[in-house]
Amino acid sequence: MRVMILALSGFELLEFSAFADVLGWAKLEGGLDIEYDTAGFSREVQSTFEVPVRVDRVLWRRGAGVCCPVDICEGDYDALAIPGGFEEYGFYEDAYKDETTMLIRAFHKAGKPIATICVGALALGNAGVLEGRKATTYTPGDKQQLSHRQSQLAEFGANVQTDERIVVDDNLITSCGPSTATGVAFKLLEMLTDEASAAKVKKLMGFEE
Repeated sequence: MRVMILALSGFELLEFSAFADVLGWAKLEGGLDIEYDTAGFSREVQSTFEVPVRVDRVLWRRGAGVCCPVDICEGDYDALAIPGGFEEYGFYEDAYKDETTMLIRAFHKAGKPIATICVGALALGNAGVLEGRKATTYTPGDKQQLSHRQSQLAEFGANVQTDERIVVDDNLITSCGPSTATGVAFKLLEMLTDEASAAKVKKLMGFEE
């Protein structure tokens, strides 16, 4: 199995590293047949707080007015992982690109798991895959009313859950903030393998239920 971790401009390092660590532990210490590649729109992606990260694969190259795949395609992967990020660092510019939308729709059409953390869910909403589906996104403060980001998610047609930190609806995983990062990564691992395998890796990493 192979997972694509999509590093959009301005992505959160904590959320990105949760996917990388959990899946890395699953292979190295858990003995599971699972790999991942990091991917972005350029070879080096600037994360939130201006920390540059060099990714494994470049999604698309622009030239002569066209977008063409460079060295990656949806068919090579069994799941998609999307960390959230900050608007101030250009996250939504990448999240709402046509190319991101096409990628999300391809994974969703194939019924493959798509895991997002925090505002990564808005990329799913923009792609139209959350229409009528249960979901959540960044939730600061009072949980009795929709946050600004949750309201945006509702405008995309999502059935926003205000009382759940991690929401799973079929093949889609969304969450309410950075603190859920490892939980989402373990849920994705469970989807790709099974509950016992995810529990084994969780124990190896020292996480408690």
